Amino acid sequence: MPLWLLLVDSLGLVVVGAVGLIGMLAVRRRVVARRRRTFDLSVCRQAGPTTQGWVIGVGTYGPNSLDWYRTFSLAWWPRYRFFRGDLVVLERRDPVGAEAFALDDGDVIVNIEHLSGVRQLAMSPSALTGLLAWLESSPPGQRVNNVL
Repeated sequence: MPLWLLLVDSLGLVVVGAVGLIGMLAVRRRVVARRRRTFDLSVCRQAGPTTQGWVIGVGTYGPNSLDWYRTFSLAWWPRYRFFRGDLVVLERRDPVGAEAFALDDGDVIVNIEHLSGVRQLAMSPSALTGLLAWLESSPPGQRVNNVL
């Protein structure tokens, strides 16, 4: 078999594999979105204004937790789970300088304390309103702090 035919065959396999991977990512996103309502949510484990460390993903609300799924992952389980009683919102701020290019247009940043080590969340202003409402609507007796 000629070498060029082997190269074309190999290239075809690579293209089919890439299309399959993209298809799996799209199917995963749809399945996650159908379980619950989702919204764009970026996380960062570093404190303060930074252009490094931001990871894009989606958040979904459960009865007692906010689950975060990484956008470019094939995992069917959340990477981070923020339980309502363990999530402390400290302050809100706008992106600073080049940080705005690492996030979606119009996102706001909230500094948080959480056991996972995540220090900042970035989301749209309406998603932030939803987060604060979700924190405030906790059942009686749960310790919830959502200071802004």
